Amino acid sequence: MASEITSTEYIRHHLTNAAMCNTDSGIAFNKACENAGFWTWHIDTLGWSVFLGILFLVMFRSVAKKATSGVPGKMQAFVEIVVEFVDSNVKDTFHGKNALIAPLGLTIFVWVFLMNLMDLVPVDWLPWLAGQIGYHGFGVDPHHVYMKVVPTTDLNLTFALSISVFLLIVYYSIKVKGLGGFMKELTFQPFNHWAFIPVNFILESVTLIAKPMSLALRLFGNLYAGELIFILIAMLGMYQLPLHFPWAVFHILVIVLQAFIFMMLTIVYLSMAHEDH
Repeated sequence: MASEITSTEYIRHHLTNAAMCNTDSGIAFNKACENAGFWTWHIDTLGWSVFLGILFLVMFRSVAKKATSGVPGKMQAFVEIVVEFVDSNVKDTFHGKNALIAPLGLTIFVWVFLMNLMDLVPVDWLPWLAGQIGYHGFGVDPHHVYMKVVPTTDLNLTFALSISVFLLIVYYSIKVKGLGGFMKELTFQPFNHWAFIPVNFILESVTLIAKPMSLALRLFGNLYAGELIFILIAMLGMYQLPLHFPWAVFHILVIVLQAFIFMMLTIVYLSMAHEDH
């Protein structure tokens, strides 16, 4: 594909989501959605994230149903290692009592990891397959068929994850401290005097809002940059393999680390929400 279009078009094609929107004339796709307004759906991000979420649930449920107390198989051993790893981090970090935190941490870690792992799929394979399906099945020019296969390179998804965590932070802050306690936390810290209430509220509000912002932007920025480097390497054609392999090996660390950081920050933020001063 890189040889058929310019470098700029090649990069833009790989970094463009498959969009669907509802216009006055009906359902529209891709370029027709550029001025469609707020409700534009990135169907590739939604599709791959839902698929990987279902894959996670099916895989772990299957292992749980077949688990034995004897010598575990490779898959059971792997799942047990992941569960024990998440459980130990929750016990070390979360100091409240909440049965939701460990399952939430496990879900975040595995789901984000699987979405990040899609970054290791060669950048041309799935977009080429989508283009062929569009051409032979619907008569669409393959260059007009878009497919971003790494959901975490879409800022909409990373913000959806972080906003969900933010809502949990607010919910448990009010549940544990009460509405009055939560408001006091926003207005009487760090300066415990009524004269500093406006200053405290601004500082604490910025700190609170920065939590989902940092979660979303950190995950998006690292995975988007990694995907962009894979695209640039793919443009080298037959010379890409010597660079693709070492970058893929290094990127495995980034994939795992970003899933771990997102999980740990979620646990830390929820632990802070459960602290009743």
